[in-house]
Amino acid sequence: MRTLKNFMLLVMTVSLVALTSCKSDDDGGGGGDAPSGTLTASVDGTNFQSLDISSSATVANNGQNLIIIASNSDGNAFAITIIGYSGPGTYPLGGGANIFNSASYTETDVDINNPQNSTTEIWQAPYDDTQVGEINISEETDSKVIGTFNFSGKNVNGDQSVKTITNGSFDLDKQTT
Repeated sequence: MRTLKNFMLLVMTVSLVALTSCKSDDDGGGGGDAPSGTLTASVDGTNFQSLDISSSATVANNGQNLIIIASNSDGNAFAITIIGYSGPGTYPLGGGANIFNSASYTETDVDINNPQNSTTEIWQAPYDDTQVGEINISEETDSKVIGTFNFSGKNVNGDQSVKTITNGSFDLDKQTT
């Protein structure tokens, strides 16, 4: 009887270790549906699509950082930075003092008649110590970086409003510096 108890204890321990050590889908998930060379997203329900000519993904600092920049002809733009980049996977935006990844959405209103009256508003993430989104890199090749993202950004230097960015997706040409 004692052997059966020990065997059952061993089976339960091995099962517990096996179940708790399974990691979540950390391969960056699916690549989204952005057309090649662009970044797309929904900003508070309004569709955004960047221009191919003004969109890029740069792997910098000996491959340790990823910087994504994408803008459109309306003066709106995204900037996403992953510090401690290590290829495909999921990178949180916020969630602790040791998370340095960031994302921002910018709207610029240019006053053609008086350019000095132009305004720029920036909604940034994270804006406190909570996790407010994530970036998922699903594929990196010699010439492309593909992935998805979502976040809530706060206009910390303006009216304190929050914009919700959903369905973010990119399929960008990759540069290495």
